[in-house]
Amino acid sequence: MNTRSSAASAALLLALLAACSSTAPGTPVAESPLENSIAPGENLVIEGIPPIPRSLADAVGRYGEFRQAFFAGWHPTKRELLVVTRFGDTYQVHQVAMPGGARRQLTFFRENVFSGIQIDPEAGAFFTFLKDVGGDENFQLYRYDMADGESTLLSDGRSRNTSVRISHSGQRLVYSSNHRNPDDMDLWLVDPRDARSSRLLSELQGGAFEALEWSPDDSQVLVLEGLSINESYLWLVDAASGAKTRLTEKGAEQVSWSDAHFAKDGQGLYVATDQGSEFQRLAYLDLATKQLTFLASDIPWDVEGLDVSPDGKTVAFVVDEDGISSLHLLDTATRSELAAPRLPAGVVSGIRWHPDGKELGLTLESARNPADAWSANVTTGEVTRWTFSETGGLDASTFAEAEPIHWKSFDGLSIAGFLYRPPKSFAGKRPVIVDIHGGPEGQYRPGFLGSDNYFLDKLGVAQIYPNVRGSSGYGKTFLKLDNGFRRMDSVADISALLDWIRAQPDLDPERVMVRGGSYGGFMTLAVATSYDERIRCSLDVVGPSNFVTFLENTSGYRRDLRRVEYGDETDPAMREFLLGIAPVRNARKITKPLFVVQGKNDPRVPATESEQMVATVRENGTPVWYLMAKDEGHGFAKKTNLDYLLWASAAFVNEHLLK
Repeated sequence: MNTRSSAASAALLLALLAACSSTAPGTPVAESPLENSIAPGENLVIEGIPPIPRSLADAVGRYGEFRQAFFAGWHPTKRELLVVTRFGDTYQVHQVAMPGGARRQLTFFRENVFSGIQIDPEAGAFFTFLKDVGGDENFQLYRYDMADGESTLLSDGRSRNTSVRISHSGQRLVYSSNHRNPDDMDLWLVDPRDARSSRLLSELQGGAFEALEWSPDDSQVLVLEGLSINESYLWLVDAASGAKTRLTEKGAEQVSWSDAHFAKDGQGLYVATDQGSEFQRLAYLDLATKQLTFLASDIPWDVEGLDVSPDGKTVAFVVDEDGISSLHLLDTATRSELAAPRLPAGVVSGIRWHPDGKELGLTLESARNPADAWSANVTTGEVTRWTFSETGGLDASTFAEAEPIHWKSFDGLSIAGFLYRPPKSFAGKRPVIVDIHGGPEGQYRPGFLGSDNYFLDKLGVAQIYPNVRGSSGYGKTFLKLDNGFRRMDSVADISALLDWIRAQPDLDPERVMVRGGSYGGFMTLAVATSYDERIRCSLDVVGPSNFVTFLENTSGYRRDLRRVEYGDETDPAMREFLLGIAPVRNARKITKPLFVVQGKNDPRVPATESEQMVATVRENGTPVWYLMAKDEGHGFAKKTNLDYLLWASAAFVNEHLLK
């Protein structure tokens, strides 16, 4: 039964229920299937999806009830911190006064509060945050006052505002904004205590400028200009005049700078860069001579984040070692590594020194632990877990661990991925879900699977997360292998994975579902059009169905960045190629059921990308499920919407993969 979540469908439901009850006294009443189904919210547009039985939602139950908590910053004088976590429908800022202490909610909004958190460095009297509306990513900047819990708008209320950084004095905030025009992200300044003080600092041409840090004396702002994941540049902007000085020049080698922080004396920068290497290495950039000195360069993996201690004596940096994070410490005087606290195996993000210079705050997650706030004492080596996020009452210690796998693609290139096997209690060859990451330069890393554990534990479905060519984490040569006219080579990597699945004695090659979000959604659609006969069904979340229409309609501040990766649709040869590989142009080849998920307010992949794909596949008579949320953007973020998506996904798997 096709339904639409609207006032009309709600009225229809009430009418049907009333009709079922309008019988003579004593007459047996036949149970309506709608009485035992989940009523979707009016914010959801539902087409082709049958009613979701309440029994299915109950069966999924606790697998949708896990939480996460992300470290957001230290109090400047106390050993307490802020985290972002969810107890209602959205993520909000919470205060944690001690390890294991209660998460005291501070912000209460209908929209998610995810980023832009900068804490008053003097007394912790306020913090800032960013919030959009309905996933439109036009983030607005607010100040939250700890004394009275009031939030004050600091930005213009209309434009997109990002990369907020507070000065060391706490007197100024710098942030990026497209207030001047939709395409360019300029630098703006505001006194966080006075919303009327907001002013343009420096006009910048392009949509990928990001403020990184203030200089130690607050006279300059370090800025990163990203042209692609393979090419970026560092700039200094004078905090008084807005004058720009380019620190890194374009040369014969394409270079990426992924992170940078000032040395304590302000004379240089500690940076992560792939200059002269396949991987992002830690280095020191002398601002006077522009000389680059590499540090700890014997590590053959990417440095994924770093921070300099308040006294400038130690650099903490995290390395992505084949998907697992490791913490390292560098003595800035001797430029030699120090013994670092040993973290539990997992994926780390957001490391930040406490102002006392003794502890590092961070977020850590693993297959058996949701993302939580942790700290590491660099003096004692003690590692402390601050939050203990719930897993719906399930025993997380039983969740499947990731198994690294590798296979050869069509050209002999080795491709890596991670396999999660269901419990051994499931007999026979197991069906498989292949889940392709977004990015496209992303990397699947073995973090917490969350609700995906349901498919493993209760349905016995194995799950594979491939890192096809073009993924990060395997060197910059590998990163470029899917660019431009080589786009379909990454799709061929999935064909080789299907061959690998067929060779495994415990996996069922006749029951394979492909799914993915964002660029992973394109990959899903491309696999569905290229290898229809080799899969059972597919699930696309906010995926481009035609790179030409995608590039023409994506937000202006993103367009040039995406052209570098996908190709410039204004070039005739590239346009012809992109149209030729567009899933919507090849949709006639899809005969297997397709589930498409979209947020109406998506500023990255416009909803029209999903709408045109759904309409075209339906013309073939192929079963299509379509779920669109009116209050979401690039993927679902609200708990109620995620719940319905999980239930619908479980229904889709039951109906089209397992049967």
